[in-house]
Amino acid sequence: MTSPKANWSYPTAVKFGAGRIAELADHCKAAGIRRPLLVTDRGLAALPITARALEVLEAGGLGRAMFSGVDPNPTDLNMQAGIAAYRDGGHDGVICFGGGSALDLGKMIALMVGQTIPVWDLEDVGDWWTRADAGRIAPIIAVPTTAGTGSEVGRAGVLTNSATHVKKIIFHPRLMPTVTICDPELTVGMPRAITAGTGMDAFAHCLEAYSSTYFHPLSQGIALEGMRLVNDYLPRAYADGTDIEARAQMMAAAAMGAVAFQKGLGGIHALSHPIGAVYNTHHGTTNAVVMPWVLAFNRPAVEERLTRAAAYLGIAGGFDGFVARVMELRAMFAIPPNLAAMGIEEGRLDHLTEMALEDPTAGGNPVRMTRENTRALFQACMG
Repeated sequence: MTSPKANWSYPTAVKFGAGRIAELADHCKAAGIRRPLLVTDRGLAALPITARALEVLEAGGLGRAMFSGVDPNPTDLNMQAGIAAYRDGGHDGVICFGGGSALDLGKMIALMVGQTIPVWDLEDVGDWWTRADAGRIAPIIAVPTTAGTGSEVGRAGVLTNSATHVKKIIFHPRLMPTVTICDPELTVGMPRAITAGTGMDAFAHCLEAYSSTYFHPLSQGIALEGMRLVNDYLPRAYADGTDIEARAQMMAAAAMGAVAFQKGLGGIHALSHPIGAVYNTHHGTTNAVVMPWVLAFNRPAVEERLTRAAAYLGIAGGFDGFVARVMELRAMFAIPPNLAAMGIEEGRLDHLTEMALEDPTAGGNPVRMTRENTRALFQACMG
């Protein structure tokens, strides 16, 4: 047996703890940012936590500029509007403030504001990232306000093509934020449905990374502990949004999931990406909906591994117990029972199947995804 060979990368400086949003202006200055553009979504724009961040910037002499034209599944049109706002304001850096949508779009604005090639030429394929002019990528600071995507410690963003409704993963090493501020106080006001959906997204990241057949034991260990944190603390955060310990542990789990999925993702994301692109569903919630059927689909390849994970998480019953716990969490968080309940139409399944097979996450699934078995998997998820 030959020795494994792989390339690994780990993330950036993370300032973790309650109240650390107060350091935002200082970290901007340390990164050389004097005129930041805070990118957030429409729902957050008017909330007190956003006002607090803008006040910290203003008090630090950095202005209070904000762009909030971010859709739940951000598109190239959102990106172009954000680039225009960045240029019009003479900005020199981006603060990505919010959930995965705002974090991803803020990264795309920072990446593309100085480029002359289409964003789609920087899809996460081979060495396409080398096409970018790295010296023209604006500095990025990330401030997550949800606990799910982990985009705050990632080198990529997901962008939907407004013409084709296809989601693409855009990658560049310099999309890694210079500094990330993880302040669990910012997540206290999250609605229960968003707490559940984003939390199950973190669980899906850890689960798929742990199950991936690629060689990355560092990420695999992180994924295992990330699953434990979600299993233990998401029910608490959902039951009591002011439970600051649970909120903090979920922020940690979200970042861990994004670090872990350097090892790979799989069928859960391959299905949820096209559904989100076509139907504009919440990504983490969609992951939770399809999760049980993907687990069943992958059982021949992951049963032994997930039996070990179940023991670590304190779940009795091996693989079946693990699936039963997933079903218990779905019921606890009022996750829709199947894709039909989310409004997915039978007539779109062939098209969704083709999109899923083209999604780069499909290649990391432990069981090879084909047109036939992926179509059957979608059908099963309809309920």
